[in-house]
Amino acid sequence: MKCPKDKSDLIVVEHRRVELDYCLHCAGVWFDSGELDLLVNTLVASAEGQAHKEQIIFDPATVKEAQRRCPICGKKMEKVWAGKEPRILIDRCPIGDGLWFDGGELRQLLTEVLPGDSKGILAFLGDAFTYSANQKGPAAAEGAQKEA
Repeated sequence: MKCPKDKSDLIVVEHRRVELDYCLHCAGVWFDSGELDLLVNTLVASAEGQAHKEQIIFDPATVKEAQRRCPICGKKMEKVWAGKEPRILIDRCPIGDGLWFDGGELRQLLTEVLPGDSKGILAFLGDAFTYSANQKGPAAAEGAQKEA
């Protein structure tokens, strides 16, 4: 799979049954349909997870930023505002294939909607996407890495 931003190959980082497609060049993250919900549910209790998911709001955005193409279907993605304050501009496939977060946007959204519970998720993201001088890519906390 190719990065919607810079067309680099995305790598797959897996942790607790959640696969994230990650770009080593721009630090963007692709979530296939339903994976963001799965990540939230996996890392917080199910009742709390449902409440947190309801806080992740997507509103249409009217901006002049260039549209990117979905790495799955190739259609131009919609720009949407995610979260409440501060709002984060992300890309969403118009037919529901997934969501694209530029580098840092996922961390920002999760910190906003999971303020008290974000430590586990942010620790995972830190582990999954941390570069080491001795490694060519991110180190996954658990699981495997492979090219998508």
